[in-house]
Amino acid sequence: MLKRPPRGSSDSLSDKLYKYRSLLLLVSVPLLLLTTLLYLTPSSRILLQTPASTSYAVIFDAGSSGSRVHVFSFDRNLNLLPIGKDLELFIQKKPGLSSYAADPRSAAKSLTDLLQKAEAAVPQDLRPFTPVRVGATAGLRALGTDASNRILQAVRDLLKQTSSLNSAPDSVTVIDGTQEGSFQWVTINYLLGNLGKQYSNTVGVVDLGGGSVQMAYAISDADAAKAPKTEDGEDSYVRKMSLKGTNYNLYVHSYLRYGLLAARAEILKVSEDSGNPCILDGYNGSYKYGGESFKASASSSGSSLEGCRMVTLKALKANEETCTHMKCTFGGVWNGGGGDGLKNLFVASFFFDRAAEAGFVNPNEPVAKVRPGNFDEAAKRACQTKLEDAKSTYPNVEEDNLPYLCMDLVYQFTLLVDGFGLDPWQEITLVKKVKYNNALVEAAWPLGSAIEAVSSLN
Repeated sequence: MLKRPPRGSSDSLSDKLYKYRSLLLLVSVPLLLLTTLLYLTPSSRILLQTPASTSYAVIFDAGSSGSRVHVFSFDRNLNLLPIGKDLELFIQKKPGLSSYAADPRSAAKSLTDLLQKAEAAVPQDLRPFTPVRVGATAGLRALGTDASNRILQAVRDLLKQTSSLNSAPDSVTVIDGTQEGSFQWVTINYLLGNLGKQYSNTVGVVDLGGGSVQMAYAISDADAAKAPKTEDGEDSYVRKMSLKGTNYNLYVHSYLRYGLLAARAEILKVSEDSGNPCILDGYNGSYKYGGESFKASASSSGSSLEGCRMVTLKALKANEETCTHMKCTFGGVWNGGGGDGLKNLFVASFFFDRAAEAGFVNPNEPVAKVRPGNFDEAAKRACQTKLEDAKSTYPNVEEDNLPYLCMDLVYQFTLLVDGFGLDPWQEITLVKKVKYNNALVEAAWPLGSAIEAVSSLN
C-alpha cells in the first residue's frame, strides 16, 4: 500500500524563491553591477564587440592639385586589413584647398564629401577612437602664413562640428618635407616587414621630389646623441618614433631647392645667360620654375657629360668647405653619421621615373636593383644625343622633358655619389610600389602617417 508523503516535505517553486531570496539577492546585485560597468566602459565595449581589436585611421593628403583621403584598417598587431576588395579606401577630388585662398569656409567644405565617405567606411562604434589627420603640402604653404592658417582652422572647425572621428587641433597642419620623409620611411619599412625590428634591420630612404629631396634612415643611440643642434626655426636632425613596440632614432633631412625640377633652375643659374652643357644640342628656349624664367640653351659645342658634371657640382655645392660637423652631405648639412640603417637604401619618385624613361629599368616592375653608376652610364648616352634624335631614342620621355634628360641623369648621379656619398657601384633599390600580402602598395607618406597615428594611441 502506497504511503502519502508527509505534508510540507516538498516546497513549491514560489516557496523556494521566498526561502532563498536573501541568497539570490546577494548573488544577483554584484553580477548586475559588473555587467553595467562593462557596458559603460568604452575600451571594454570595444574588446567585447571587436574581438580582433581592429583599428582605423583616416588620412587626408591635401595637395596643390587636389585633395585625397586614405582610410586604412589594422589588426591588433598593426597588420593591414582589407577594406572591401582593397587594402585601403582611396578617394580624390579637385581642386585643392589652395584654390580657395580667399574663402576658408569653402575650402573646408570641399572636404565634406570625402569626409563623409571616409567616415562611412569606419564602424560606428570605432569612430570616436579613429584618428583623422589632414596633411596639407607645399601648395597651401605657398599662400602665406595668414591665408593658410585661416584655411587650416576652418578644416579643424569642420571636423569638430560635423565628424565623430577623433581629431585634435595639431592633426590638421601643413606638413613639411621632413615629415614627408619620415612618414615615407615608415611606409616602406612597414611594407617590408621591418618595423618592430632593430634599427640595423631597417632600410634607408631617399625620396626625390620636384622641389626637394628627403633622406631618412634609422641611427644608433650613440649617433643620435652626437646630432648637432639646429638653428632656431630649423627642424631637428633626429626624430624619435615608437613603432610596433620599438623605439627608433630617425635621421631625416629635407633639402629644399634640390628636388629634380628645382635643381634644373639651380644648374641653369650657374651658366647664367650663356649656353649650358647640360642642355641637349639643338635646344634654345627657357625654363620656368617658382615664378621665374631661366635661359635654357645648349652650348655651342652641344651637351657634354664632363661639362654638365662641372656645373652640377657647382650648383649642388658639394665641394664647398661649409661643413662644421664631423660628417656632412652637401651645403654643410650633417649626414646622420651613417651606420647600419643606411646599408640598404631605397630611392623613390623621380629616381624611378627617369631610370625607366632612360631605359635601364622596366617601368612595369614595382622595384628594380640598380647602382648609382647606371645613372652615369645613361647620362653619357643622353648627353651625346641631339634634340632632333631624342624623341625616337627616348620614346617614353615627355616632350617638355627631352631637352633636360642629360641634366636630370647627371644630377641624379651627382646627388647620390657626391651629395650623399654613395659608392658608384653600391647596389640600391629603386621603388615605386612594395608588395604586401600579394598586393602592390604605393610607397607614399599617408600610410606612414596612419601607422604613427594608430601607434601613438596604443
